[in-house]
Amino acid sequence: MNTDKIFAEAIANEYASKVVALRKLDWKAERTASIFAYSFGIGMTPVLGLGMCLSMQVIGGGGVLMTGGGILLGILGIVGVGPNYPIYKKLLRSGKEKYAFEIMRLAREISEAAE
Repeated sequence: MNTDKIFAEAIANEYASKVVALRKLDWKAERTASIFAYSFGIGMTPVLGLGMCLSMQVIGGGGVLMTGGGILLGILGIVGVGPNYPIYKKLLRSGKEKYAFEIMRLAREISEAAE
């Protein structure tokens, strides 16, 4: 049996598992912000689009009521889509602060093992 090979494989497996753990922690830090941003953006984009279609009289018959409703829906869509990125950044920052200690500890362990 080649002990050097076994030793090298053991170190490589330990290193790989720490890298996988680091990636999982990073995903945990970003998960809430990403899920919120995609969900909220996907939800509010059709509202904005419907409002634009109604206000430009593409759908809805072109009455004053439909145009006014379209303008209101468009404004609601803009209000929903506009702050999505700042909310995402705030959620991302709070997620990274929550897991920062664990991520930094694991990253140090990996970088020290690599040297």
